[in-house]
Amino acid sequence: MDRQHSTPTRARRPLLGLLGLLAVGALVLGACSSGDEDGDADQSGTPSTEDERMSAPRLGPPDAGSLPLPAIEGPVTGGEGAPVLGPPGFDLAGVGYTEEEFFLSGDATSYTSAEPLGEDGEWDVEPDSSAPYTTRVLVRRPTDPAAFDGTVVLEWLNVSGGLDASPDWSYTHNEIIRRGSVWVGVSAQQAGIVGGGNPLGAALALKNADPVRYEALDHPGDDHSYDIFSQAGTAAWFAPDELLGGLEPDMVIAMGESQSAFRLTTYLNAVAPLTDVFDGYLVHSRASSGAPLSEELEAPDPTYSRTDLEVPVLVLSAETDLAGDRLGYARARQDDTDWFAGWEVAGTAHADSYNLGIADTDDGSGKGDDELFASMSDPPSSVYFDVISCDLPINTGPHTYVARAALATVADWAHTGEAPAGQPRLELDDTGDAFVVDEDGNAVGGIRTPQLDAPIATLSGLGQAGDSFCALFGTTAPLSTDRLGELYPDHDTFVDRWNESLDAAVDAGVVLDADAQQLRRVAEQSSIGGGAAGG
Repeated sequence: MDRQHSTPTRARRPLLGLLGLLAVGALVLGACSSGDEDGDADQSGTPSTEDERMSAPRLGPPDAGSLPLPAIEGPVTGGEGAPVLGPPGFDLAGVGYTEEEFFLSGDATSYTSAEPLGEDGEWDVEPDSSAPYTTRVLVRRPTDPAAFDGTVVLEWLNVSGGLDASPDWSYTHNEIIRRGSVWVGVSAQQAGIVGGGNPLGAALALKNADPVRYEALDHPGDDHSYDIFSQAGTAAWFAPDELLGGLEPDMVIAMGESQSAFRLTTYLNAVAPLTDVFDGYLVHSRASSGAPLSEELEAPDPTYSRTDLEVPVLVLSAETDLAGDRLGYARARQDDTDWFAGWEVAGTAHADSYNLGIADTDDGSGKGDDELFASMSDPPSSVYFDVISCDLPINTGPHTYVARAALATVADWAHTGEAPAGQPRLELDDTGDAFVVDEDGNAVGGIRTPQLDAPIATLSGLGQAGDSFCALFGTTAPLSTDRLGELYPDHDTFVDRWNESLDAAVDAGVVLDADAQQLRRVAEQSSIGGGAAGG
């Protein structure tokens, strides 16, 4: 299949609601690791100069015929009549989108390596065994073909809770819809289909939640998950009539959060050089090591990301992801290059009040921005009708806004070949278990937003305790009325300081202008200033 593109075609190598909570709640189980907190002395995280990080774009599909194209069945109906995945709590049709579910089937390859997997990530692997599979994908796409921007985003659905969940859809869906991109959620792993790993989600694994609808699904095990994900990307490229309602992509991006980011780390180090399916990667909230390549081959700790793929790789990290030994990504920090960027966001947690509830009903109209801003002054300590209750109010920070900007950055980077400007890194203290903080307790360094530089609360990715998985949810401590009065003697002072920081964040490319417009509005409409504590 030949396609014409406005940018040069890449030279390809052939192939040798509660749902989200349960997944997010177990995102790092099994990810605990230990190691040298100092990491590799050569991996300083210092951005290279702009001139050193410019390259030509490499955009387009794999060579036709170099990868197996799965059989596609659907749109799927039957059973209980709806896909099993935490649905948007708003009407997709109301924002010009439609949702369809499909089954993909074929033979999936596992991979092996004759040598141990090295820390540098430049792994040389080869196909191992092959096994038949049938899995599902969920497609959300613009109803009007004219609204399609040419980008397809494949999310590796997260199965840490023993079911499929889509945390990156939650964090980034407003930008996906604004751009007119297609989102495809891929059930790449076995647990999402049959359960496993975490009993909390077992009843909501596909074959348990709707055994009639998903009777045909058959997963051979996670050693084959990498090739299943590749084949889903191949279907997006070469079967758009069947899968995408006829929308032909000019770019396909991979993304995944938490455990899915661990697997994407291994995918891009091991499999991407063989398959070359994706034009860019958003690796969101990864740990210091990647996922196992197979039952026999563990990834080392630390695992760095290879930088020779000549496609963008952006690693987005919250405070929770970096400090301490639970995720410990600080051990795997590395320099920015032509094709790698590390973003670390001050005041953010691995999961927060936005993706644990607000996102479910955020249709982009501004009500989600209102609710998130207000939650800094009145943060919740429990989520989803008190299913999980934490000892302290959970994080209400700017994670979603920077995640949206990160996705837009990967897409623009893939189009132009021009790497984004380097972003500052968060400052860890001498222990590596906490951050250097300012007088209000907010982290120093990292990506800055008005939530940190015009603070109305102390926002942290650390310090939480309580039921179940609260340690992932960070904390919020609203500033006292006296402190707000010291910072902002009147409302105009607050608004001016907020907007000054916001303008800098937009100029830095870490907050998008469409979001900045809403953030200016909520600050102006707030009652912050002159000692007022309300939002």
